[in-house]
Amino acid sequence: MEFNVNSPVLFVMVALIIAVVLGQSVFFLIKAWRRAIEIGMDKKKLKKIVISAIVFTIAPAIAIVISVMALSKDLGLPLPWLRLSVVGSLSYETIAAANAENAMGLTLGSGVALNPQQYVTVIYVMTISIMVGIWLVPVVCKRMQNGMINLEKRDKKWSDILSASMFIGMISAFVGFVFCDVSNAFKGDTTGLIPVLVMAVSALVMCISGILVKKIKAAWISDYALPLSLIIGMASAIPITSWLS
Repeated sequence: MEFNVNSPVLFVMVALIIAVVLGQSVFFLIKAWRRAIEIGMDKKKLKKIVISAIVFTIAPAIAIVISVMALSKDLGLPLPWLRLSVVGSLSYETIAAANAENAMGLTLGSGVALNPQQYVTVIYVMTISIMVGIWLVPVVCKRMQNGMINLEKRDKKWSDILSASMFIGMISAFVGFVFCDVSNAFKGDTTGLIPVLVMAVSALVMCISGILVKKIKAAWISDYALPLSLIIGMASAIPITSWLS
């Protein structure tokens, strides 16, 4: 039997996993709704919360769908669908898949058919690494949280600095990936500027959204700022790539 990244067997396996996750979501949604009624929360407010949550969920999902389509060129639909539906993230999955393929002498987005060994390697890189965070939560999270609470009680200023530093450190890992090939521009290869310019476009859209929220008092724009910046950034990659490639 010839290997196929879009095999019906993979679709069935992924669909079953996602069905379990959706079932859990529905279960806890019903439990939360019944508990809210028990403690006397207004049904009108609850409905408003549900509608707001739906809007806030659907809007970013548009960018996720685009990411699934982008990754599907090499990895097929089942794997990106699974990763970006459960515990995956847009930025992580793309970087992980690109690094895995680069290590095997391939280029993400080239459309080269993967053999079973290459496909399994990509799966390992995309799944095992990100699961470390899940494993560490029950082991170190409570101790770390208690440490942060104690630090905040002793010195709130340093507590805020530490929290901000940890967040900036996490973001720096992704920003470093964006700028890692910029130096190639001095050798005549301008493709390393593509992710930098795409990031700049996304940042510009986010800044404009923030200005609009402040100037015209349109708080609803903040709900769409992230998906808009992602979608417009991705769309800008097409003309930017054509220009610099």
